Amino acid sequence: MNTPTISSTLRIALLCCGMTLVISGCNFLRNLTSEPVSSDAGTSNTSNFRRNIADYARKYEGTRYKYAGKSPQTGFDCSGFTNYVFKNYGVQLSPSSAEQAKQGRAKPVQEAKPGDLIFFRRSPAEPIFHVALVIANDRTGIHVIHSTTSRGVVRDNITESSYWKPKIDSVRDVLGGR
Repeated sequence: MNTPTISSTLRIALLCCGMTLVISGCNFLRNLTSEPVSSDAGTSNTSNFRRNIADYARKYEGTRYKYAGKSPQTGFDCSGFTNYVFKNYGVQLSPSSAEQAKQGRAKPVQEAKPGDLIFFRRSPAEPIFHVALVIANDRTGIHVIHSTTSRGVVRDNITESSYWKPKIDSVRDVLGGR
């Protein structure tokens, strides 16, 4: 019986094609289960910088709240916390949440990325009263870390919070191209 044989060159080419499909499929599946791809996702330095800021902020989870507080030793208020975190990365922010809401570039809430700031108002006619740092934005919602008067520095999914969600006002990118 004559069995067709495959040349070694063709065998290697088929193996390479198969491996490429397997690797591509794995990356495709991983992307389906991770955060949405953002406009700077291809720039790993930018994404890493933003993740580093979010990771650094998480180190202060559990720090107590203090009105006008600006350090982990004394405690933080909301804008003192964001000011402290960004100062570590050479980004100068105002110590006031209302002023921070004017810094950087405005962007749609649904496009919030780690390292962005998100601001809150009690009503459209009232001033900004709170700021939080975005640490993730995925299918489950927008996750932030912030200093709250009742719980100190905590993480919250603000899109699942009956308190925070209706008060979301705006998002600012204070990192620019970084």
